[in-house]
Amino acid sequence: MTVGMINANPVVHERQERAAHPHAADALDPLDIFDTVRDIKDPEHPYSLEQLSVLSQESISVDEKLGRIQITFTPTVQHCSMATVIGLCLRLKLMQKFPPHFKVDIKVAPGSLANEESVNKQLNDKERVAAALEYPNLRQLVDECLCFNDPYSH
Repeated sequence: MTVGMINANPVVHERQERAAHPHAADALDPLDIFDTVRDIKDPEHPYSLEQLSVLSQESISVDEKLGRIQITFTPTVQHCSMATVIGLCLRLKLMQKFPPHFKVDIKVAPGSLANEESVNKQLNDKERVAAALEYPNLRQLVDECLCFNDPYSH
């Protein structure tokens, strides 16, 4: 547990069942992206981003023709100090799973974070992302969030 949590008592939602998802094998849609990132652990709490309603299938868009994936996430509090970490987790997970020809835009939902413009700029600057992931402590935190083993996830 992190000392000095910004949101010590978050609202936790039930996990949604994974629905059968019939579509063309080579097509990519928001549900594919959501299934990839839904189990990422929140950096402060033992819950997934889905359980904390930080993201949902509706907050994801895919344009295969343009090769673009956009995720908009909503931190649990307006002064969330972990928003950048959440964004790094989302970006790294997508980099690991999908081909590099996709342009990935990760943004904080408008009005959901006091410093959203700064965080959005950081999360969508390749050099800043690469530099951030070179910090061992930050990289360890991101890796822990990505390797979250939720007992309710399968």
